[in-house]
Amino acid sequence: MNRFKILLASAILAISASASAQTVIEDIVARINDQIITRSDLQRSREQLQQELKQQFGAEADKKLPGREKDVLRDLIDQQLLVSRGKDLGITGDTELIKRLDEIRKQLGLEKMEDLEQAAQAQGVSYEDFKKTQRDGIITQQVIGQEVGHKIQIPPSEVHDYYLAHKQDLAQPEQVHLAEILASTDKASAQLSPTALPQDQSNMAASAEAKAAQVKAQLASGAKFEDLAKKFSDDSTAAQGGELGYFKKGMLANEIEDKIWNLKAGEVTDVIRTKQGFIILKVLEHTPSSIPTEKEAENQIYETLYLKKLQPALRAYLTKLREDAYIDIKQGFVDTGASPNQTKPIYTTVASSEGKKLKRKKKLGVF
Repeated sequence: MNRFKILLASAILAISASASAQTVIEDIVARINDQIITRSDLQRSREQLQQELKQQFGAEADKKLPGREKDVLRDLIDQQLLVSRGKDLGITGDTELIKRLDEIRKQLGLEKMEDLEQAAQAQGVSYEDFKKTQRDGIITQQVIGQEVGHKIQIPPSEVHDYYLAHKQDLAQPEQVHLAEILASTDKASAQLSPTALPQDQSNMAASAEAKAAQVKAQLASGAKFEDLAKKFSDDSTAAQGGELGYFKKGMLANEIEDKIWNLKAGEVTDVIRTKQGFIILKVLEHTPSSIPTEKEAENQIYETLYLKKLQPALRAYLTKLREDAYIDIKQGFVDTGASPNQTKPIYTTVASSEGKKLKRKKKLGVF
């Protein structure tokens, strides 16, 4: 129910440093052309990976971490190379950045861009750093699409063959599309002082329950669910009319699933007590399980085949970028994407000066 809150948190985690890290003298782990990767950059990326794995795998995250952690430095170098290539291609990401920031603002239910800036700063993050992270992501995606993805070809015959071989795998499970209105006791509790008495918390819970009951009464009188969600819901989904997304069987808590699974599209639950507060759910769509036709599955198949071909093609492209770049890795650290044909830079003033003279002579045709 708080899926949009994760969006800003993940983006901020990618650039925010821990308080202890700020007191440590920076240690350069890698040099990529004129850019550097520090030990703090590496640590932040590891923390972000841990957070992503916890969100995706829960208690199993620790088992997944070792296999993924070894590639953290590789991924940082990949991004530096792609952003640098984007500059060479004249890709700035300016227009897309404005759209991206506005989308994030809307998804978080914020009224103005200044509110997004304050949200970042509230987490101890520079808004400029936040924007840079978003811009780098945009540039990276555009370079991959232009330099790698554009060259991938998937003929119709390949899509057809995949459909025949994986028809059962493409079966769509039964799922519901939900919207919510939340009267939050968590939000109310956060407003209480540390010395608040138990009865104060009880009163706040009663207030949230009364609010949910009033909303339910308005729904019964014919008010639109979307309008009430935008006006009264305490969750970040309020800006989208309470829209939560699609859920398959087993994805929701039992006490919620039992109440919504037999409802038809357009039907609304009674007020349900949850850990977050009192919630009312509406079934926007209830889709039975089915096997899609080839036409219906075409886009999904194309995306599957595209990603399957993209990964090795992108790895080959990044290897070529490495061979054309100067990359120096500090002893004790490993770039798992390194190419044996990479050239390490020479950091001496004399060598740099002589190199420039040599290039200038070649340009003038001396050699």
